[in-house]
Amino acid sequence: MIARWIRFIAGSILGAVVAGCAVLTPLPSREDVPTRLKAIPTDGAPLDGAVTIHWNENQVPFIEAASDDDLAVTLGIVHAHLRLGQMEIARRISQGRIAEMGGPLATDIDHSLRTLNFGRGIPQTIAALPPESKRWLERFVDGVNFYVDHADRTGQLPHEFRVLGFKKETWTVADILTMGRLASSDVNWLVLFGMLKLRDRPDWPEVWATLTERGSHSVPSYGPGASTQEAALHDILAGFSKAGSNSVAVAGSRTKSGAALMANDPHLGVFLPNLWLLAGYKSPSYHTVGMMIPGVPFMALGRNQHIAWGGTNMRALSSDLVDVSDLPADQITERQETLGVRWWIDRDITVRESPFGPVISDAPLIEGREGEVLALRWMGHSASDEVSAMLKVSRARNFDDFRSALDGFWVPGQNMLYADVDGHIGQVMAVRLPHRPVAAPADMVVSATGIDYWQEFSSAAKLPAAFDPPAGFLASANNKPAETDIAAGWFFSNDDRITRLRELLAGDGPVGVADLEELQRDVYMGSAVVLRDILLARLPDLSFDGGLSAKQQNIVDLMREWDGHYRIDSAGALAFEQVTANFIDAFFSEEERAVLTPGGHFDEFMGEELTRAEPVRLAAALGLALDAAAEGVEEFGVWGEMHRIGLRHPLGFIPVVGERFRFTDAPVAGSTTTVMKTAHSDTAERHFTRFGSQARQISDLSDPDANFFALLGGQDGWFNSSTFLDQFELWQRGDYVRLPLRLETVRAEFPHRTELTP
Repeated sequence: MIARWIRFIAGSILGAVVAGCAVLTPLPSREDVPTRLKAIPTDGAPLDGAVTIHWNENQVPFIEAASDDDLAVTLGIVHAHLRLGQMEIARRISQGRIAEMGGPLATDIDHSLRTLNFGRGIPQTIAALPPESKRWLERFVDGVNFYVDHADRTGQLPHEFRVLGFKKETWTVADILTMGRLASSDVNWLVLFGMLKLRDRPDWPEVWATLTERGSHSVPSYGPGASTQEAALHDILAGFSKAGSNSVAVAGSRTKSGAALMANDPHLGVFLPNLWLLAGYKSPSYHTVGMMIPGVPFMALGRNQHIAWGGTNMRALSSDLVDVSDLPADQITERQETLGVRWWIDRDITVRESPFGPVISDAPLIEGREGEVLALRWMGHSASDEVSAMLKVSRARNFDDFRSALDGFWVPGQNMLYADVDGHIGQVMAVRLPHRPVAAPADMVVSATGIDYWQEFSSAAKLPAAFDPPAGFLASANNKPAETDIAAGWFFSNDDRITRLRELLAGDGPVGVADLEELQRDVYMGSAVVLRDILLARLPDLSFDGGLSAKQQNIVDLMREWDGHYRIDSAGALAFEQVTANFIDAFFSEEERAVLTPGGHFDEFMGEELTRAEPVRLAAALGLALDAAAEGVEEFGVWGEMHRIGLRHPLGFIPVVGERFRFTDAPVAGSTTTVMKTAHSDTAERHFTRFGSQARQISDLSDPDANFFALLGGQDGWFNSSTFLDQFELWQRGDYVRLPLRLETVRAEFPHRTELTP
């Protein structure tokens, strides 16, 4: 995610020298949980009364507060204690201030982010906040600032402050909401921005029609020729946005306990610290455990005493690209902004706005047709209040409460799943959609006069919902949602994950927690088996000079015997990936790949080509691919030796000296569209997954204490903390951390205490 941008922004000679000197300062000493907790200021907090924070050995907090105000303050203190360095990086990214950290080579990214303008609708959002939500946000910010002031006075600011040149800045409600907008990026941008440069092709209408008709894509990588800065912008948008995930709800009629089950497996950028932190809390209005985004004060995934909730990105059509080339000049406004640049001279830029939104064709890293002026119409640029929506979800007691709460949730569009203590399950489309025609337009860019459908909208209360379906379970995996009479989306994940989830849940036997644990680690990929079978079926039609060599035949045999599971020790998965990656290089031209790559992985395109390709050309490409695959299998042996998981802090990509911030290099199972998603590029080289499964939750609503979580990495963002990486091995084993909801259980099982006083 932020790997690429930190790699190139630290790449200038001056930047590397200065950053290198800072990085070489000693890391904090090894600290256990009791030592880390001493960093929390306990006296003089902006509280009305005393608050107790209970901590387990993984440094997961459970806050016991006598008022909602004091809970919000304490959450701010806890978030800053655990993740202040991460929050400071995210704040600057959301505001287009990367060059302040990395130097002059980041200015084009900052210019592009300033143009996208994640803060555009924030002043109106703040003005429209209900008093209780505004108070909640203000008190959370009070807690963050209290912690930062103390850390600054005592010299306990995170290591990132020294390395990246941070100065203490007061946090505001606008900062928090702008970070939330960054996490709400429209995943469709990853396709649309990558394809703008293709619109001058003579076959563009056919390319566009094919992509919208197929309606599926993975989170794509940029194709050959993409600049490092383009790729970095892509990684920022993909890694921070909630672009993937699996979510499952099982009705009490289908479970071993007789109560509903909820399982969530969000897919995001793979890095340290994890994008989630675990927490629990109890106050007069709130009693919940779950996962929170650092710096964002609501429980995004979790449960209370009555319900559990989860969700996946529904890839909603929340944006339009609008051609404003013919608008009168007086309808385009300009503002001047200054980009702060570390180690260099600050840079002034001009940002333009149209009545439809920012003029994104001005962004250096969004490349369209020469002379065409494009604006971005995005729901996230409007005033919306996802904080209030999710606070209401945290207090919901039944499905009607749940659906009503999510009527105020607009971006990013989510398929939200529900389960309750009475055994019921449900699903809601949490999004606000313009009344766009169902049929895709002839082009991805619409005219300024053809966008009148943004005058009427539908949200969760009007959109389709499900409650207690006959199957007894609900599953969501970024797949196409329920049919609507307006266009909900054009690009969804392929059906690998949703099909597999349904297969695993549709058996005759009752479902238990252990079954969901196994489900979250499933690594079968149906589309790979289909593609493998197409390839094997064509082999008898092809003529290879002298027949297949012994090494080529061995690769064919490995693929034929493979069961479709991407296990760490699978030679068949390795052979298949070696063949397909090398076949892509041998068969597709760079021009063909440039068309297909922005839409994500193109396995189904490959299958079609394998079916209809002329035998001589196909045999030549497959012969080369089998030869290269034989070398790859000889080198790596099994899938896990080529497919790796490497957890790195962004500082790990600083040249020469970043090695100390790279913490793992281990084999990992799964692939790009397996349930346990570990996405990767189409490559035959040793590689690391950059996006995929990185947190897990399972809750059994028969027991308030039966809530199980795991983070890929650890809870603490403080270098050398004992809980910085402590959940990595637990994750590999498929184990979980239990987070009880009953306060008496928390008091008995969480051994560490922090007592805060006013």
